[in-house]
Amino acid sequence: MPQSTTRARPTGCPGYSETLLRRPESVGMARRLVRVALAAWSLNDLADDGVLIVSELVSNTVQHARCRSIRVTITRPEPVRVRIGVVDRSKRLPEPQVPRKGDESGRGLVLVGALAKCWGTDQLPWGKRVWAELHEEEGG
Repeated sequence: MPQSTTRARPTGCPGYSETLLRRPESVGMARRLVRVALAAWSLNDLADDGVLIVSELVSNTVQHARCRSIRVTITRPEPVRVRIGVVDRSKRLPEPQVPRKGDESGRGLVLVGALAKCWGTDQLPWGKRVWAELHEEEGG
């Protein structure tokens, strides 16, 4: 009689996501989602930077994208690596600005670049995903 073996199959990395309306109030909801995800994964040390990053990414989308809703994703591709992303239907890629003294805006992606281990944009058939990664120090 043949023996049957059952094995767990990987289903991808754990993650949290939420679709939000493209409006300023969604920044607060995105911040809460990041805090919940990082707390669930016991990565609270990344929470402050994660909240700032998602705030900037969502704010940029609210200001520049021309779609009704956005998708915020927080994934954990590795135990010490978290990726925060914002997806919208605009194909227009973000352009980091070099703010001048006295400018009241234009620092968002500069801040994301300073806080994140890396960041980038994935072009999608119907829009884009702007993402940033945070890494917890080993043993942290």
